[in-house]
Amino acid sequence: MCGIVGFAGTRQAAPILLDGLEKLEYRGYDSAGLAIEGDGEILVKKQKGRLRVLREATHNGEDLPGVVGIGHTRWATHGEPSDVNSHPHLSYNGEVCIVHNGIIENYIELRNFLISKGYEFASDTDTEVISQLMDYYYHGDPTEAVEQARSHLMGSYALGILFRQTPDRIYAICKDNPLIIGIGEGENFMASDVTAILKYTRRVFRLSEGELAVLTRDGVTVTDSYGEPIEKEITNVTWDENAAEKGGYEHFMIKEILEQPEVIRKTASPRIVNGTINLSLKSISDEDIRGIDKIYIVACGSAYHVGCVAKPILSKLCRLPVFVELASEFKYSDPMVDNKTLTIVISQSGETLDTYHALKEAASRGSRIISVVNVVGSTIAMASEDVLFTWAGPEIAVATTKAYSAQLIVMYMLAMYMGRVRGVATEADEKELIRQLEALPDAVEAILEKKEQVQYLASLFYSSKDIFFLGRNIDYALALEGSLKLKEISYIHSEAYAAGELKHGTISLIEQGSLVVALCTYKPLKEKLVSNIKEVVARGAVVIALANEGDTNIEAVADHVIELPEWEELTMPSLAIIPLQLFAYYVASLKGCDIDKPRNLAKSVTVE
Repeated sequence: MCGIVGFAGTRQAAPILLDGLEKLEYRGYDSAGLAIEGDGEILVKKQKGRLRVLREATHNGEDLPGVVGIGHTRWATHGEPSDVNSHPHLSYNGEVCIVHNGIIENYIELRNFLISKGYEFASDTDTEVISQLMDYYYHGDPTEAVEQARSHLMGSYALGILFRQTPDRIYAICKDNPLIIGIGEGENFMASDVTAILKYTRRVFRLSEGELAVLTRDGVTVTDSYGEPIEKEITNVTWDENAAEKGGYEHFMIKEILEQPEVIRKTASPRIVNGTINLSLKSISDEDIRGIDKIYIVACGSAYHVGCVAKPILSKLCRLPVFVELASEFKYSDPMVDNKTLTIVISQSGETLDTYHALKEAASRGSRIISVVNVVGSTIAMASEDVLFTWAGPEIAVATTKAYSAQLIVMYMLAMYMGRVRGVATEADEKELIRQLEALPDAVEAILEKKEQVQYLASLFYSSKDIFFLGRNIDYALALEGSLKLKEISYIHSEAYAAGELKHGTISLIEQGSLVVALCTYKPLKEKLVSNIKEVVARGAVVIALANEGDTNIEAVADHVIELPEWEELTMPSLAIIPLQLFAYYVASLKGCDIDKPRNLAKSVTVE
């Protein structure tokens, strides 16, 4: 969840590290810190709070001279947010300094061992244990100390390491957490995410588990666990650096919401070849697809909600049982996965540790794997032979919007592709989906142009204490995402319910003035939804409904109606999600919340 960055060169390191941390702050913003190699010592400056606090305390890094250093932005796991628990962490004698992303599971055991050897601890973190452990094994050879310490670490980590006696270099290792190495001219970099270093270099490679990278201004060496040198393939990043900037918008989130028409085009268009859907799967043949007897979708958060939308679509088009599982529960549930199972793994970052572990569990049981990922070169992408990239570009706001929409597009196309191969979906079905996909960007654009209506509704209800989202079938899956988006960034308690379940307990929560957001786009069950709206209205609820244009039945029972264009059932979720995203955004804005960096959250969840 945390972000780490490192620089070795000839320029002053601190301002460059602060620039990198600014790009990584979405990964955690409880505290930030820098460690710079100085004259015979490692200079550490760290502060609780946002990065701006550290910037002010160091005068934008100018107070910290030195040309080699590491930095960290924290999402707290072990130990409350505080100055002393902030990274970097020095060993007690100042010889070793660490920045860490991940969790060390056996840190208590290691801490007790080190205390028995006379070591003293200043913080409550698991990271300080690493710096002390490396100091324990350090007898003049940093590489030996790193490898000895690594052999005792259980858990996940990406580490940037400084040794006082080798002030010209940074040591870097990782396990189950991403670590990118950037190659410059007379300077080199490391970072949790490529966005942190795009300003300085586009030549990068990803460090793998078991490897050790040593960065100096003159170059980067990589060795395996046996100390043998490794030649890493360097790739050139094509992302536009400006894509990770606000571009004049107040928040990244609204910028990313408004980018969705183009994201849909970029995700769909390359996969439409000569009027057919072409996914270019590498390891899964048509015969394999025809032999599949069940599908599992595993994901977390919003990606899980994409899976919930996709479930009835896949089931209908492929005539297969489809199970949607939370990745955090999957590997512990003894899943019924075998070589006739397809497991679809969905992750924006490609780094979500729960999802990665679910992927490995499914693969170990013989399952076919398809991953839906946004970030090329991510852990999940690298672990999957068949990857369907979403091409959403960098998504900076913690609450996902455009990546969610891109994932929906991929799942529509995958469902239709498999349905055609299995002989369930027809050629006419495929052509109709392509027609919808080609028309979707303009339809989404039209909804975005009417965002002032959603903004007005937000102004009426932003002081609500509780909000209920209702839907049936696919609309229920959308209600889950709408509720999550609202609670993530506005801190309003909201819940989503399958509308038919109201009478089984939930309706007891409805009282005079309760706000209910009712999704009424799924036409086969619309009349039942009307009845559900009447039930909550009878108990004093105020209702905002999402419905098709001209739906007089909904207009008759709802207090407010957000109209959506007439559209086909299959891809309607791509339209209906837009007002829900906008509503969450405008409510949070009116409440004065930190929209891009909501409290207690981080963009990339690299801990279990």
